[in-house]
Amino acid sequence: MGERRVAVTGAGVVSPIGTTLEEFYRSLCESRSGLRRLPEEVTKGSGVQVAGLIDWNPAPFLKEAEAANLDRSTQFALAAAGQAITAAGFDTKAAPERTGVYWGTGLGGSNTLELAYKQVYGANEWRLRPLTVVMAMNNAAGSNVAVRHGLKGKFANFATACSSSGMALGEAMRTIQAGRADAMVAGGSEALLTPGTLAAWQALRTLAPMDAANPAASCKPFDKRRGGLVLAEGAAAFVLEEESSARARGAPILALLTGYGNSCDAAHMSRPDRDGQVRAMREALAESKLKNEDIGYINAHGTATAVGDVVESEAINVVFGEAAARVPVSSTKSLHGHLLGGAGALEFAASLLPLDQGWLPPTAWLEQPDPACKLRHVPLRAEQTQKPRAVMSNSFAFGGSNVVLIAERA
Repeated sequence: MGERRVAVTGAGVVSPIGTTLEEFYRSLCESRSGLRRLPEEVTKGSGVQVAGLIDWNPAPFLKEAEAANLDRSTQFALAAAGQAITAAGFDTKAAPERTGVYWGTGLGGSNTLELAYKQVYGANEWRLRPLTVVMAMNNAAGSNVAVRHGLKGKFANFATACSSSGMALGEAMRTIQAGRADAMVAGGSEALLTPGTLAAWQALRTLAPMDAANPAASCKPFDKRRGGLVLAEGAAAFVLEEESSARARGAPILALLTGYGNSCDAAHMSRPDRDGQVRAMREALAESKLKNEDIGYINAHGTATAVGDVVESEAINVVFGEAAARVPVSSTKSLHGHLLGGAGALEFAASLLPLDQGWLPPTAWLEQPDPACKLRHVPLRAEQTQKPRAVMSNSFAFGGSNVVLIAERA
């Protein structure tokens, strides 16, 4: 068997800055933020005031009766996966046993779980809805994608915090390369903007305070004024196919997924480790058989925490050496916030924008770059450029799980 390369043939997005891939790209190019002040019913006593909350209407994607029995995170997943399958023109009935689903999420059905806790401990109501377990379980989103589209091949659900959906994509790539599947639907989703979850994150002291003058500007990666990350919700999904079969059916090919790095810091549960990130980036480069100078854009993990941005900047400089002064880097979390388990997939979608349209997405609000973050930034607004040969997307998680993806122009 010859080398099996993996093509990205479809993508779908549900995010605070767009509920289609086209809207998402337009918002990135226009530096349009989806971060906003939260309504009182969401924030309650948590102290969290700002997040990437979606004005969500499931009607275009789901029947009302269906939506009522699905957690918000699963609704996002079904919408994004449906978009990706449609965009790819992919016939899910052609070979269902050779098509699988790999999905990533950090907290799964957290809205359903919080509602159950409110009923039990708040209202002393112990008779919960019968579907509580299957709505809240961590694999609900990916399993519902498989059920809806009849996908009977390989299945896995990844829960490695912020690297979950990046890992789903990388492992899906390797599953196709190994000949264990011909196509995979891969991605991730998250919907965690509930009072209880917000309170837990607030206790970690990693969240940014709301920018009083402009709530939309609350997330400032790589800026001296940064104050932490801003949580958000959404999903992104992709159809991955073995390249020759995708070309044989005339599928649109957005990119080739050629590199995947996966490492563990084994150092600290919440503090990032430069060497672990370096290992993941180097593994992705080695697997893609590319050199540093072939990478024309890096979508950084860039959470806007004081330590995290510096450590990632150092890691990029170690890996890229002199080329680090040349390769454009940005954190699109400045606009859409941090989707945790869904972050890797959404930011992989952002990484494809330069390959597809020649636009480098920006780090919005980057007016005072931190000298400790020595990178070739894309500040404030998108930049038009020649389409690069390849791009890199970084996802670095609590627990020390690092995932790096590399995509090439088809």
